[in-house]
Amino acid sequence: MRILLVEDDDDIADDVVRALSASGCLVERASDGDQAWFLGDTEDFAAVVLDLGLPRLDGFSVLKRWRASGRTMPVLILSARSAWTEKVDGIDAGADDYLAKPFEIGELVARVRALVRRASGHASSVLTFGRLTLDTTRMSVAVDGTPHKVSPLEYRLLDYLAHQPGRTVSAGELAEHLHGAEGVSDANAVEALVARLRRKIGRDLIETRRGFGYILSEN
Repeated sequence: MRILLVEDDDDIADDVVRALSASGCLVERASDGDQAWFLGDTEDFAAVVLDLGLPRLDGFSVLKRWRASGRTMPVLILSARSAWTEKVDGIDAGADDYLAKPFEIGELVARVRALVRRASGHASSVLTFGRLTLDTTRMSVAVDGTPHKVSPLEYRLLDYLAHQPGRTVSAGELAEHLHGAEGVSDANAVEALVARLRRKIGRDLIETRRGFGYILSEN
């Protein structure tokens, strides 16, 4: 699950990256408004954590440009501006949530998970697809109620597919959300990862649709 973090404070950014990475996310950072606008406008992210006080282009302007160009990814504003009027302005500009600094890192992670979950139509942190269950809070996987140990990369693959219900995901899209735009994009590497995961949880839980990609089985 790719998350874009837009934050110019290195200390805050390091803390957020560590926390979101520990929760199973792949985090990419932008430290100024121009870079943030470009990344959010040209690449695919499951959610964005956006500071307002940015160099070059402020966060409000970045958000308004994204929404004007039709970008719909969930956005959590993270800002030292805590007045209720600032929060209203943020929501009116197109934000989905607002968290004032200073903040508890656990709350930020929970809010980001909730935004991603709601954007994919899930009401609960426990996602069920036929015999497969993912607990996104505990980052655990079970089949028919029996826990299965999977690697962090394998979990991220299942987590991403689970947040695309009813949609076949291409190997290229999976690779981008597993490794980032500059990471491994070889379809063969994704196929090998899927094959390894199937040996652990069962072949029938991840369907291959030839020429299109992968989808979780609902049976």
